[in-house]
Amino acid sequence: MAGDGLLVRVRPPLGRLTAPQAIGLAEAARLHGNGLVDLTNRAALQLRGVTEQGHGPLLRHLVALGLADHDPAREARRNFLLAPDSSPGDDTESIALSLIAHIDELPQLPSKIGIAIDAGPAPCLAAVPADFRFERSEAGRLLLRVEGRPLGSPTSVETAARDLIALARWFLATGGGASGRAARHEAPLPTAADIAPAPSRPLSQLLAEASGPFHGIPFGQLDADSLIALAGKPHVTTLRLTPWRGLILEGGADRAEHASPDGLLRVDACPGAPACPQASVETRGLATRLAPLVEGSLHVSGCAKGCARQRPAGLVLTGRQGRFDLSRNARAGSPPETTGLTARQILALFGRP
Repeated sequence: MAGDGLLVRVRPPLGRLTAPQAIGLAEAARLHGNGLVDLTNRAALQLRGVTEQGHGPLLRHLVALGLADHDPAREARRNFLLAPDSSPGDDTESIALSLIAHIDELPQLPSKIGIAIDAGPAPCLAAVPADFRFERSEAGRLLLRVEGRPLGSPTSVETAARDLIALARWFLATGGGASGRAARHEAPLPTAADIAPAPSRPLSQLLAEASGPFHGIPFGQLDADSLIALAGKPHVTTLRLTPWRGLILEGGADRAEHASPDGLLRVDACPGAPACPQASVETRGLATRLAPLVEGSLHVSGCAKGCARQRPAGLVLTGRQGRFDLSRNARAGSPPETTGLTARQILALFGRP
């Protein structure tokens, strides 16, 4: 439950929506919610403002579209994030399909646990939140790595599901459920981990080589009409989700309005008040006005949870009791250097009266 109604998360099975699925999802968002759709930093979607009466019909709508499993337990286990440049038949998609086929064997992990399937020529999701990662070494070997550990263990497309299931069982058996996240779990690994992942590919390179133009969405939120318009662009067949607040329009020829992740796309801001009951401040209006005045990364958070960005930012503004705490090179909720600031005071501090 959020301040504007129920929040319903949607994880398309292979990280993409066909154009008809995108249109159907937009219609569902309008029919059962307030018509707003969020793109998350785990390459999922969130439908906002869903009523309690509309929740059941919405879930049935999503199942009919092929965007959710009819079994809630199976849906909860499928917390996968695919590299946005995967293609049919490659190792990333093959591993995902194998995991889906064995989903009933995967133990129920804490809800925040995520699995990154990043088996391209080199990782592209290293900075995206995940707990277990399928990656490739510089020598081209597939590996399975636990977040927080620099090295991984060998795996293959054929054994990926078995290897992940074994690692998930180890995580639970050694008390990982209490730690909640793999990076905080310090138990010795069950198998030797001696393979380093290859250096990450630059985001600019990945987007330049993508199968269509990248369309950035400021703050990762768009309305149903905008989603329908993107799905209806000439030659677009599929909308590929990314964790970078944007969509790759596969098959599209036109360059998108936001061709690279800059400007507002480098600013993180949660919905803030009143959309989120945890927030005590408005966020996105301030972030929009502040973005041209700040060099580097900017995070405006409605509260200390910092949902919009888990990693540090150059400038962080954290809402607290209707005002802001200011920190630098920190996460939301970090010890502030200045407290109790109003939005007007913050803008004046950066040169805007």
